[in-house]
Amino acid sequence: MGRSIGAVELSSIGVGYRVQDSILKEASVEMLIARTICSGKYFMIFSGNVSDVESAISCADRIGGDAVIDRIAVANAYDGIFPALGQSVVLDENDIDSLGLIETFSGVSVLVAADYAGKTAKVTLFRLHIAMALGGKGLLLMTGSVSNVTTAVAAAAEAVRQRGLLVSELVIPRPSKELFQDYI
Repeated sequence: MGRSIGAVELSSIGVGYRVQDSILKEASVEMLIARTICSGKYFMIFSGNVSDVESAISCADRIGGDAVIDRIAVANAYDGIFPALGQSVVLDENDIDSLGLIETFSGVSVLVAADYAGKTAKVTLFRLHIAMALGGKGLLLMTGSVSNVTTAVAAAAEAVRQRGLLVSELVIPRPSKELFQDYI
């Protein structure tokens, strides 16, 4: 069984700190990201086993109340999410056949996209950018064969579209290597 991941986005920074403190006291989770984000909101991503992540989400709902904008618990999250969040993915320029992109209206929904993309097709998630310098949006970048990236982008976009939070989706076959210069 893999690690599970949870995320909470709140409309209040102060309530965000209170929720984070409560989660850390009540649930055995590792806080991966906890910070203020664009538009004066607070955002957290944490991981742990399924029951602890679900407990953290319940805590956020209880303590955060009306300040909770969105939240998600992803049981057994796709392993490629974690290095993409940490921006620790290094690509081989010979393995770049296409570029896939999902842009979402929220950081929580981009995690949903990443999980669907990674579990649907053989792709490498190399950037999972959440909220900072994006006006609160989420951005997922992936690479792989054109057919795999097309499949992954379609699945991820549909999952986010169902939440009403899709901004854009695209696949670029044979992209310019310069688009990847920070990752090679």
